[in-house]
Amino acid sequence: MTADDERKQGMASLLDSDEFSLHEAIGGWRGFVESSLPGVVFVVTFLIWGGFRVPVVASVATVAIMVVARLIGRTPITQALSGVVGVALGAVWAWRAGDAGEYFVPGLWINAGYLVAVLVSMLVRWPIVGVIMALLQGRGSSWRKEPATLARYQWATALLAGMFALKLLVQVPLYLADKVALLGTAKLAMGLPLFALTLWAIWFLVRTPAHPEEPEAPLPPTR
Repeated sequence: MTADDERKQGMASLLDSDEFSLHEAIGGWRGFVESSLPGVVFVVTFLIWGGFRVPVVASVATVAIMVVARLIGRTPITQALSGVVGVALGAVWAWRAGDAGEYFVPGLWINAGYLVAVLVSMLVRWPIVGVIMALLQGRGSSWRKEPATLARYQWATALLAGMFALKLLVQVPLYLADKVALLGTAKLAMGLPLFALTLWAIWFLVRTPAHPEEPEAPLPPTR
């Protein structure tokens, strides 16, 4: 199981829970640090040294150290690997282009891809949040025949689309303006913190039981 798959499963189970856990949404404090630290190191080293080589090498080394620390501690490495794909893609992209700003390009494309997929799910009236909830609750496709339920899942999915759209609206102009430090900072701020806030809003919309309990039948009159 990849780290991305693990995070999606965690998100799905959290949506179906009775209480929202911020700790679980961000993968715990260690998970939060491990997901954010490579980006922090990249921005800091760029501000100090400039160029692209030192920031790229530093961010890759940070991920490697976190994985080794997990292995030494005999703890699961999936959480430490959560940012490995993004860091690896960004590192290769920046190294080949010889530009630190290119480090963020793969992430922009990934967000754009997610945004398109989420919008398509809404257009075909199979909102992704509804699909996830139906799988968790074993409802099949019956929820699509309930206008109120379908509308609620459409709104919840729209929040997810809004998250990806907001990232692009903020980060693409910074990339085009070659504001590497600001772009790195924006990506950090719009990473797990924004994800957790969006997940809370989605949970708030979908926490209404899919099948409200029927009122108990009145007791027969006593004689």
